[in-house]
Amino acid sequence: MPVYLMLTTLTDKGREAINEDPEKLREINKEVELLGAKIIDQYALLGQYDFVNILEAPSNEVMARMSTRLSAKGTMHTMTLAAIPLDKLIDSLKSRETPW
Repeated sequence: MPVYLMLTTLTDKGREAINEDPEKLREINKEVELLGAKIIDQYALLGQYDFVNILEAPSNEVMARMSTRLSAKGTMHTMTLAAIPLDKLIDSLKSRETPW
């Protein structure tokens, strides 16, 4: 299944919500799974982003829908990146099937 990294930055509204009830983070995780993705791992960050989530999802469309719905709440901004396993990248680079 495809793997994705989701970098998240909380808005003022999101920071207030989590400050009032930190368990809201777990509620968001449940929503992510209901939207079709599986959380592999997640970390709180120091720096430009507040969280990084490593997710599996069946397609780019599922990830786009999930990112859009989560961002629409106004509590966070997301940047989602498709991740390519290193072995797959190496195999692709070794492939000589392309015309160039």
